[in-house]
Amino acid sequence: MAVLEKKSSQHSIELEDKYGAHNYHPLPVVLNKGDGVYVWDVEGKKYYDFLSAYSAVNQGHCHPKIVGAMVNQAQTLTLTSRAFYNDKLGEYEKFATEFFGFDKLLPMNTGAEAVETALKLCRKWAYEKKGIPENEAQIIVCENNFHGRTTTIISFSNDPVARKNFGPYTTGFIKIEYDNLNALKEALENNENIAGFLVEPIQGEAGVYVPSDDYLSKAKALCEKYNVLFIADEVQTGIARTGRLLATCGNCSCANKNCSGTPEVKPDVLILGKALSGGAYPVSAVLADDHIMEVIKPGSHGSTFGGNPVAAAVAVAALEVVRDEKLAENAFVLGELFRSELNTYIEKSNIISLVRGKGLLNAIVINDSEESETAWNICMALKENGLLAKPTHGNIIRFAPPLVMNREQLLECVNIITKTLSEFE
Repeated sequence: MAVLEKKSSQHSIELEDKYGAHNYHPLPVVLNKGDGVYVWDVEGKKYYDFLSAYSAVNQGHCHPKIVGAMVNQAQTLTLTSRAFYNDKLGEYEKFATEFFGFDKLLPMNTGAEAVETALKLCRKWAYEKKGIPENEAQIIVCENNFHGRTTTIISFSNDPVARKNFGPYTTGFIKIEYDNLNALKEALENNENIAGFLVEPIQGEAGVYVPSDDYLSKAKALCEKYNVLFIADEVQTGIARTGRLLATCGNCSCANKNCSGTPEVKPDVLILGKALSGGAYPVSAVLADDHIMEVIKPGSHGSTFGGNPVAAAVAVAALEVVRDEKLAENAFVLGELFRSELNTYIEKSNIISLVRGKGLLNAIVINDSEESETAWNICMALKENGLLAKPTHGNIIRFAPPLVMNREQLLECVNIITKTLSEFE
């Protein structure tokens, strides 16, 4: 009888290297199991996951309620396309619109797909509602943004790696400095064809840059003054990651719109993805009120898989987990603890200069150049010590564990991080 060859990390890495496109530079760890805040590699070593699939796994790996909803629906009906109704989509749309406080939801699959959808919605609204001449609409975006890697989206990126040799680029975008209200005001004053302002409440991929406390509210007020749609890309920051249901919710630590906290900003268009499914299945969505969403008519936009029964069932379960397990509140409390502990370490550190973030979306800045390998080497050492994280922009390490983490686990992780950093002092 043939003996099955046991998988090894090196074998899996070699397979990807030989047969896969080299569009990522992963940490050399091969995972094959996840549960809650933990993942295991093929050799059986256990790690704390401090990336959460870029905040897609906020509810923890393989959450039984989410997996159960997915399996149950997959055994019943997986896909009808939107040529027919299914009995899950309407229930999901009702649940999600009430959960986030909007009239309508347009279901899609991936985050970049949802951003593209929001851009199309914004332009169509501009031509049909605001009266901008066709093909002249402009959308304001921020420098150092990350909204995806489609051709249109990289057209307004200033990441040279994402842009180089992918032109010609799509026009119709004005780039301004992030967290600069004067720049936004100037752009609005000097162009009557502005349709929308697309912004991340926190710039995650750029290094977890948190704007000034009043930036979002004052930006929304400027948009209202000039009849411009405020479009919030909460693909990464939404679904409780920053210590509130949405990062645009201000400084309360609520997990639902019925709490006593007053939302700081209600976007005109809200973009969600990643943790909308708990990382179990590709689900994204664009939400807006009727006066905006009604410009979408049959045939003007669609997706074969968008709004499929499995996605609908998974998304409802994922949002119920966030609500019932109070994950926003937990992220708020543990985030405060994490930054406090790291700031105590920073007081005597030469290797890190600061920690920043909100909730459990945080980053440390390594005291070295972006071109150095120090952050990568620290992440390699963290891996050896049982914690997985990745650098972004060379000298920044992002820390974003699943929101089901408890206080004891967080403090253990802080100990791993500070112990590892001390090896580089």
